[in-house]
Amino acid sequence: MHDSILLFGATGDLAQRYLFPSLLHLLRDRLLPENFRVVAIGRTQHDDDGFRAWLRERIDEGDGYSGALDDLLSRIRYHALNLNDTEAMAAALAPYADRPAVSYLSTPPNLFEPACRGLKAAGLLEPPSRLVLEKPIGHDLASAREINATLKEALDESRIFRIDHYLGKAPVQNLLPLRFGNTLLEAVWDNRCIESVDIVVAETAGVDGREGYYADYGALRDMVQNHMLQLLALVAMEPPAALDADSIRDEKRKVLRALRPMTAADAASDSIRGRYGPGVVEGRAAQGFKADSAVETFVGLRAWIDNWRWAGVPFRLATGKRLPSRTTEVLINFKPVTHWLFDRPNARGATPNRLRMRLQPEETIELGLMGSLAAPEWGATELMPMSLDMAMLPPKRRIAYERLMIDALKGDQTLFVRDDEVEAAWRWIDSISAAWQQAGTPVHEYPAGSWGPNGAEAFLPRTVGAPSGRRG
Repeated sequence: MHDSILLFGATGDLAQRYLFPSLLHLLRDRLLPENFRVVAIGRTQHDDDGFRAWLRERIDEGDGYSGALDDLLSRIRYHALNLNDTEAMAAALAPYADRPAVSYLSTPPNLFEPACRGLKAAGLLEPPSRLVLEKPIGHDLASAREINATLKEALDESRIFRIDHYLGKAPVQNLLPLRFGNTLLEAVWDNRCIESVDIVVAETAGVDGREGYYADYGALRDMVQNHMLQLLALVAMEPPAALDADSIRDEKRKVLRALRPMTAADAASDSIRGRYGPGVVEGRAAQGFKADSAVETFVGLRAWIDNWRWAGVPFRLATGKRLPSRTTEVLINFKPVTHWLFDRPNARGATPNRLRMRLQPEETIELGLMGSLAAPEWGATELMPMSLDMAMLPPKRRIAYERLMIDALKGDQTLFVRDDEVEAAWRWIDSISAAWQQAGTPVHEYPAGSWGPNGAEAFLPRTVGAPSGRRG
């Protein structure tokens, strides 16, 4: 395990909320090397003591952290650097090339390439040092390829870790054991038995503080290109030959490459865009999001995977800001029973089986069945929906970044995204952007606190709390 991390973007929101707290937890639990050190790099001018004082005010020590925060702060050295100044970066960071390190770029994607050049000049990308990059990797396929090409000039793919924190979430990691560890599920996991798949990521938060970023990216590039397509790939992938990083990522890439490109003719039926306006969320007034560009905060998509397993099965993806509740869930909707025998209810009133995997806020697996609780003396069998509900209530869940940081320090790439996955995802996203532009797909306003614009019901399952008229 490497014992040195260079954290770029150290004064940013992500570092304050997740990265430094993750390091604090890992250090407290003695999961980091004894001589572990942190080199923090940001734009704000601080000396070491000034940055430590600044960070102390922003981290909640919490119960059970006595002394851990002091220990973490004592290990931090801070540098204020312009990442576009290669010579200054090399001069400031070269002293830290005395041992293998993990450089973590929590920066906008336009800084990946200059940061990479500065790290290379400082000797910090020589084997076995590693590089971690936050999403998004570029803005489209062309920029992603350019970034990947620059990275490969500095170090090989085995030492590049593209992070998607959704892959660090325990319930997401459970998708593969759930599928491939149960005969009951894998035997029916294809288009013969499955009618449709829903993937929903609903957020109550808005884009406050990220207006500039969101005006350039929108929900399609910010959420669908990475988080949602990774969930789709894990649900739809073929069984890997082994549970090593490359075997798993090979199968995910095949799914992403099989996504049918969207055309202008499909845009109206297979997509919808929205932007939240003023409204009420969780009992509080919320302002609308205003942007000069035609950017969406809600997107609904119908994706098609053109392969043998999933031909004809729609994957409905929906994500949005300022929705009524926060939830991430995957729903597998099975086909109706081929021959219905019962009168109560009749075939039209029967509820097909559904497997619901909720990833947040609580973690549950729920299997919807039809069954009868009627006693024999009633003389008739009446079926009703029943549920097998398995709530996962572990004593403690780690921040997803804790698992991913440990894996990066150890060199395990299983939960990180490979270059060809990124490019395959962008290829599909670019087809949607082009289809929207050619079709003139509008961005409809929806009130904050609602389930999206009119027409969003076609992309939302009933279980997320949408009105009963919305499809399940």
